[in-house]
Parts: sequence; structure tokens; C-alpha cells
Amino acid sequence: MNFLAYAMGGAGGAGGEGGGFGAFVPLILMFAIFYFLLIRPQQKKAKLHKQLLSDLKKGDRVVSTGGLHGVITGLTDEVVTVEIAPKIRVKISRGSVAGTLGKSG
Repeated sequence: MNFLAYAMGGAGGAGGEGGGFGAFVPLILMFAIFYFLLIRPQQKKAKLHKQLLSDLKKGDRVVSTGGLHGVITGLTDEVVTVEIAPKIRVKISRGSVAGTLGKSG
């Protein structure tokens, strides 16, 4: 019967060994993996998108998150006016600009 108690870890000091800092090592490793694989790249991408939005200017060809392509004809702090066809202009949120396609030519 004593063998069963030892096998289950319920007897003596067998269950108390390895505690302390050793129990936190897997959690620290998991956090490091999440940081370098998920959090850090997402922060870098957000920083690049914020820089892109601050560098917008008239004449830039842009694409919105909805797939709308056009040329910037007007800018404010929150709204971008985009010409999608001759004499057809739409206003979109500045944050919904997904990327630039270069200069209008």
C-alpha cells in the first residue's frame, strides 16, 4: 500500500521538490514565445501603419481596407477625400487607408 502512496506523490517530500522558481519557467518561456511571435510583430506593423497615415499627401494613390482604389484629393485629420473616377470623389476615414500605391501618374 505504501508503494501506491509514493507513486501518487502523496507521501513524504517527493511532491514538494521542484517548486519555487522552477514552476514559473514554463510560463516565462510561453510569454517569451508569444512576445516574439505575436506581440512584437503586431506592434511593428501598427507602427508602420501609423507612419503611413501620417505621411499621406495629396496626389498619392491609395487603397482602402475595403479595396477602394483612388487618388487623394483632400486631407483632414480624420477624413481623406479620394477620387475613384474622374469627378467622382468619396470620403473615407483616414484609418481605413490600407496602403499607398505610389504617385499618381
